[in-house]
Amino acid sequence: MLLLRIQAGVRKRFLQPFGYRFLDGDWPVGADHDVVGAEHIDRGANFEGRWHLHVFKSTEDVATSLGLAVAETEALIDSARRKLLAIRNLRVWPGRDDKILTSWNALMIGGMAIAARTLDRPEFAAAATRALDFIRGTLWRDGRLLATYKDGRAHLNAYLDDYVYLADAILELQQVRFRSDELSFARELLEVVLKHFTDPDGGYFFTSDDHETLIHRSKSFGDDATPAGNGIAAFVLQRMGHLLGESRYLAAAEQTLRSAWPVLEKYPQAHMSLLVALEELLNPPETIILRGGTAAIESWRRDLARLRPEH
Repeated sequence: MLLLRIQAGVRKRFLQPFGYRFLDGDWPVGADHDVVGAEHIDRGANFEGRWHLHVFKSTEDVATSLGLAVAETEALIDSARRKLLAIRNLRVWPGRDDKILTSWNALMIGGMAIAARTLDRPEFAAAATRALDFIRGTLWRDGRLLATYKDGRAHLNAYLDDYVYLADAILELQQVRFRSDELSFARELLEVVLKHFTDPDGGYFFTSDDHETLIHRSKSFGDDATPAGNGIAAFVLQRMGHLLGESRYLAAAEQTLRSAWPVLEKYPQAHMSLLVALEELLNPPETIILRGGTAAIESWRRDLARLRPEH
């Protein structure tokens, strides 16, 4: 249920096209107290004299304590949420950063595709497709990606993360429904990575070889708030290599992992995306390709999604 609410919120607030914004979520003492009281807030303020609302009981426990049916309790909670949102929307909205980043959109597209496959929600796949179409139509120019878009302007050379995140997202989307032009686009993205981002010593630089001149051309293997570009590169190169029978991709993925081995061995917990790629190098997953009529393929796809959710 929580995942469905998150997905609904993402589609309502960020699509189309995806952007991101900052929202405040605390309530001052005194102001709006009658509305907040309707949510049965009977504890002291928990953040600098304000309430930061959070769930600490399950809906079932709340229903039991109130002597109500679970469905009736859920309806009351939904009603309270609507009232709180109406009050919050009267406040001055904070400044927001609503530029569109290729890399962050790619992460969202991949997440939507996985949710669509796991929860059997085709509308999530449709949302992911619209975002991908936007990137292809607006941020892909002359065979290269651009990194950001705002107010009708797309600019800045894309980085390693933009390319490999997007290729990985496209591959996730193909597992929901197949489009040959999208798969070809993912291949184009990886060809750019191999041509313009490769470090001869193994792995990939964050910037391309025709990027503006920098004091230092960085190459990172560690995950941060987002996965390491090198980790996602190794992962998607392996999967695309097996899918397309492209030995260059498999060799590139293995070379990246060999290059990262010293840090993997010393700090494995800081390199989870590379560890996932390493696991698939040592134990390649089964690849199942479905061909046939649309209705028959969809039936098989749903059954496989239930049997093999990890893929």
